[in-house]
Amino acid sequence: MKKYGKKIVTLALSAAMALGMTACGGSSDKKETTAAPSGGGETTTAAPAASSGEAIKVGIINNDPNESGYRTANDKDLQAMFGPGNANGYEGSFAYSLKNDEQIAAAQKFIQDGVDYLLLSAADTAGWDGVLKDAQTAGVKVILFDRTIDADPSLYEASIVSDMDKEGQKAADWLESQKLSEYNIIHIQGVMGSAAQKGRSGALVDKANANGWTIVEEQTAEWNAEKAQQIVQSAIDAGKKFNVIYAENDDMAKGAVAALDKANISHGVGKDVVVMGFDCNKWALEELLAQNWNYDGQCNPFQAKYIDEVIKKLEAGETLSEKTIIMDEKGFDATTITQQDVDDYGI
Repeated sequence: MKKYGKKIVTLALSAAMALGMTACGGSSDKKETTAAPSGGGETTTAAPAASSGEAIKVGIINNDPNESGYRTANDKDLQAMFGPGNANGYEGSFAYSLKNDEQIAAAQKFIQDGVDYLLLSAADTAGWDGVLKDAQTAGVKVILFDRTIDADPSLYEASIVSDMDKEGQKAADWLESQKLSEYNIIHIQGVMGSAAQKGRSGALVDKANANGWTIVEEQTAEWNAEKAQQIVQSAIDAGKKFNVIYAENDDMAKGAVAALDKANISHGVGKDVVVMGFDCNKWALEELLAQNWNYDGQCNPFQAKYIDEVIKKLEAGETLSEKTIIMDEKGFDATTITQQDVDDYGI
């Protein structure tokens, strides 16, 4: 592939974006739910086969690592593979934002800097065609991770993602299986327009419409615990009747529970309010184990080895057997979860 001689410069973005920090430790293999992409196996520490023998330059665009426990684990995993001090043959630079326009500006800067690969976890699914066409023209290969986008598949090499629709469907099916006498739901959404929000929201709304469930409150808390607490507190103060909290990540579920606790409303198995979250933070799974929560949907954050495997294949001139690599994920019920599940899948 085309290589560039110029050195990657430090990425300067607006105050809303943070630069990559020093490399962190990698993830534990036992936490990963699937093997590497076809032809893979365990990732080795050998450098990818670059035609020039130089480090492969990678620009990584991600959401804010402080957004959630999931995102922190995701960034830590990527830093270990591509960040400063890695022994994997990469020269990586990182940019973070929860705003699509800032991510697009970061992508344009990475392209100008002559990276070989652009790794992207998009804040929003729309608006990427132009910059991805620029990348293609410049010979920069694009790999999506964590989130899908609405763009022609010819504009990227691979998409390594969770199936957000399936995550939402699994959760909504579980909720239906509880056969509650009535369903009055507070729906706390993530960042609007993100693939995670669309998948997790869509399944619940479809199920509610099909079954005549009542969504008594539906607002975005943008993955934030404090905002989720405010939403639930406002519903309580307004005297709204509810018996389900459907929060689209663990942090928002935690915030919702804080509001319930403040109002002395019981929650969990056999209690007044069913609590549902996503991401499988270890502390969240411990809440399930204690039966304080009811359900948690897994979203696997450990994608670096999948990306590494794809890059190795592309550098070797191989054709990928599949463009979309979907990781298998679980849903945990408080009545069946075990300590082993917490140890194996908690992030």
